[in-house]
Amino acid sequence: MTQMQTELTQRSVIGSAGGGMVTATADGRGHIKGVKIDPAVLVEADAEMLEDLVVAAVSDAQRRAEEVYRAELQKVTGGLPLPFQLPL
Repeated sequence: MTQMQTELTQRSVIGSAGGGMVTATADGRGHIKGVKIDPAVLVEADAEMLEDLVVAAVSDAQRRAEEVYRAELQKVTGGLPLPFQLPL
């Protein structure tokens, strides 16, 4: 289990919003490692829209990280349900 968690910290997942104009990179545990914003967004968007795009990209990255986590957990447990939730 510890090995799985270590491996998850070394994986990267990317979430995006606005057709890829804002992307967020997270590790396999859902910790955000970076955010990239296409310079074109800065010209076209107001602050509120940009904030919404960043939140959406971060949420997408964290959702994808959770999917990776669940897939890895199923491999470790052989698909058996656990009676408790393991922390990311």
